[in-house]
Amino acid sequence: MRRILGILAFLALALPLGAQELTIDAPNLVASDEQFNVTFTFDGEDAPSDFSWSPGSDFKLVWGPQKGTSTSISIVNGKRSKSSKTTYTYVLMPNKAGTFTIGPATATVKGRQISSGTKSIQVVSEGQQRSGQTGGGNGRQGSAASDGTISDKDIFMRLTLSKSSAVVGETVSATLKLYQRVSVAGFEDARFPSFDGFWSQEVQAPSNIEFHRETVNGQIYNTAVLRSWNLVPQRAGDLRIDPAELVCLVNVRVSSGNNGSIFDSFFQDDYRTIRKRVVTPAYTVHVSSLPAGAPASFGGGVGKFTLKASLSTDSLKTHDAASLVVTVSGTGNVSLLEAPKLSFPPDFEVYDVKTSGGKGSKTFEYPFIPRSHGDFVIGPVEYSYYDIAEGRYVTLASAPMPLHVERGAVTEQQGPAPGQFTPSAQKDVKDLGTDIRFISTRKPAFSGGAAFFVWSPLFWGILALLAVLAAAVYFAFRKMAAMRADVAGSRNRGAVKMARKRLAAAGEYLQKNLYTAFYEELHRALLGFVSDKLNMDASDMTRENIAAKFVESGVTDGLAEEFCSLLDACDYARYAPDAGHEAMNAHYESAVSAISRIDSCMKKKVSPRTAALLALLMLVPFAGRAADYPDSLWNAGVSAYSEGQWAEASKAWGELVSAGMVSPELYTNLGDACFKNEDYAHAILYYERALKLDPSYSDARYNLRFAGQRVQDRIESVPEFFLVSWLRSVGWKLSSNAWAILFLVLFAAALAMLLLFLLGRSAGGRKAGFFAGIVLLLLSIGALGFASWQKKDFENSNAAIVMSPVVSVKSAPGGGDSKDLFILHEGTKVLVCDSVAEWLNIELSDGRQGWVRADNVEKI
Repeated sequence: MRRILGILAFLALALPLGAQELTIDAPNLVASDEQFNVTFTFDGEDAPSDFSWSPGSDFKLVWGPQKGTSTSISIVNGKRSKSSKTTYTYVLMPNKAGTFTIGPATATVKGRQISSGTKSIQVVSEGQQRSGQTGGGNGRQGSAASDGTISDKDIFMRLTLSKSSAVVGETVSATLKLYQRVSVAGFEDARFPSFDGFWSQEVQAPSNIEFHRETVNGQIYNTAVLRSWNLVPQRAGDLRIDPAELVCLVNVRVSSGNNGSIFDSFFQDDYRTIRKRVVTPAYTVHVSSLPAGAPASFGGGVGKFTLKASLSTDSLKTHDAASLVVTVSGTGNVSLLEAPKLSFPPDFEVYDVKTSGGKGSKTFEYPFIPRSHGDFVIGPVEYSYYDIAEGRYVTLASAPMPLHVERGAVTEQQGPAPGQFTPSAQKDVKDLGTDIRFISTRKPAFSGGAAFFVWSPLFWGILALLAVLAAAVYFAFRKMAAMRADVAGSRNRGAVKMARKRLAAAGEYLQKNLYTAFYEELHRALLGFVSDKLNMDASDMTRENIAAKFVESGVTDGLAEEFCSLLDACDYARYAPDAGHEAMNAHYESAVSAISRIDSCMKKKVSPRTAALLALLMLVPFAGRAADYPDSLWNAGVSAYSEGQWAEASKAWGELVSAGMVSPELYTNLGDACFKNEDYAHAILYYERALKLDPSYSDARYNLRFAGQRVQDRIESVPEFFLVSWLRSVGWKLSSNAWAILFLVLFAAALAMLLLFLLGRSAGGRKAGFFAGIVLLLLSIGALGFASWQKKDFENSNAAIVMSPVVSVKSAPGGGDSKDLFILHEGTKVLVCDSVAEWLNIELSDGRQGWVRADNVEKI
């Protein structure tokens, strides 16, 4: 508390003194024979006492001091304030020429002594006779000639240039001053130079002209600045500055010419106003051109400058506004500096530059709004100027300015919400929201690559098998028809059957033990078998012919001899005595065995046509493979997605893709995880890959349309022929493998109709088979075309997706002097037409083409 009271007491004593001061006022230039005033002024509430001042030895005191006092009291809102002003005036005359200092004066205020400052005065010698003093000694006035004219030495005007030679853009200062030694009452008809060829800026244009003393050629003049300009030459050459003109109204004293009393010359002198026109001479400024080879960043600056660039913020969200502020400071043609040429990242919406100027500086503000997220670098900002002192171009550069842009909320101005469809006029169910379809949880059939059934070895094998089966059926039916028309063949095929009937009759005779009847029936059965089986007439059935025919038919020699021996035994038994029941039974068993073995031998002989069919069937490959099913990774991805852990789901399914596993379900699920993680570019990429494998996969196509609404680029595709669009929509109904299987089914049905046409018995059946076969053949060709088209489309790798947030499409590869044609955003689909090193030539669906770096896109 004591400390606070002490401070308050100190302030109470110090503040009144600090508010009271003693000042000195005197001219800075006088003539050696001129009297002048020195005035000391004290401002404060209290009047000073004990004022003291000495003129010193350099000046002679002519008169003084003259004391003057004024006091003012004001009451505002009941608060009374008082101020007083005290002046002490002296009239001095210099003792000699030179520069001297007037010493300080002292005074006492409430017991405290204060002092004034000092004043330096220059005393010059004038050859002209001193005239009368006016204005209290502060002005000198010349006199008019007897004819009332004023000499050009008493009043004139001068235009002063800071330099007479410059380069284009270099600042030249011009000052127009009036010099006078007379009494000037006013001015008329002022005409200032037009400064043709210069850019001019008024620096001073005083409305109240104030005169100050200056010496010119040893003479004292009252001078005033009428105008001052900054001139900047705009072209090279000798530029002429026209004269300035001014009419001055000068008061001069003219004698009345009366020769009366001596007091007449004192009291009767008269003043009159004379118009004196003063003109400056014309001036020429030699202007040189700037040297060639100015940098591209040259902004017209000539002088000496510094550069400062900064961002209003280094982190913001998309669709938020920010500014880049560039300040150029220094000396030179600051007002004519052009805005630096800046290159902002693609998809930055940049507005008009705001320019503001200060003393010796110019500020350029570049407002911008980023429309895409990501990490960007702005700058460095470059600005070049011409340095006059060094005689060369100097380039200033700021440091690169990083800018982080986060993904912001989608505004209504950007269009309808993704997935929001236009409701129909009649609506029963109102959509509260839309989203992508849920993932596939059923385990798909993975493959180690894109396995297309069409044109595969298995496809060719099945196609060949169908053709062979159709041919086999055709030849089988033809053979059956031929067999039905062939009597001998019928007998051959029924030979065993007839022989068994006859053997059965012989067996009855054997049971009855009828010796002669048994052997006659057995002989008849053997000869009938030979006749039916070998198609031989009775006249040709000799023992040698029978044996030879059997051997030709594939029967062994021993079996043929055995059969012939049975015939001999039957012939002998008919004429020989009874040999007993055992002999009859033995011959019966031998006959049954021989007939059966002969028939078996003849059937084992395979025809060439049957052998060819069996060989072809053996060529059909067996397709099958075993693959390990990665259940754990698939189930881990499904569980993570169901729990909302999009990144974990994407990681699990991504490992399956990295392992070489492919399936439409896997690609679609991976695209769903990327979409939920707001990685729309990869989501669209995986949806496209899923549709490449199976264009009929509806979940992938729906999610692709949904994700496509998050892509910023809207590109109008070139209209295609309606038939092409219709065929494409039909082809997307089924997968390539399904179309291939449908082709095989339709082709098999077409072959069946062909067989009906070739083998039908009725004319109506053959006609129906012909037309139905043609229709089925055309349908099978269409199915094969769709399957082949999908396979070819998958093998065509010219489609790609833009993966970078923003891509600037160039007019030529390699950057350099290439121009920016347009910009693309992540998720946009393009076609790759050509490649040069690390650059790709892309084409949009509307036909526009350009070049981008290969690392900005990824092929589907």
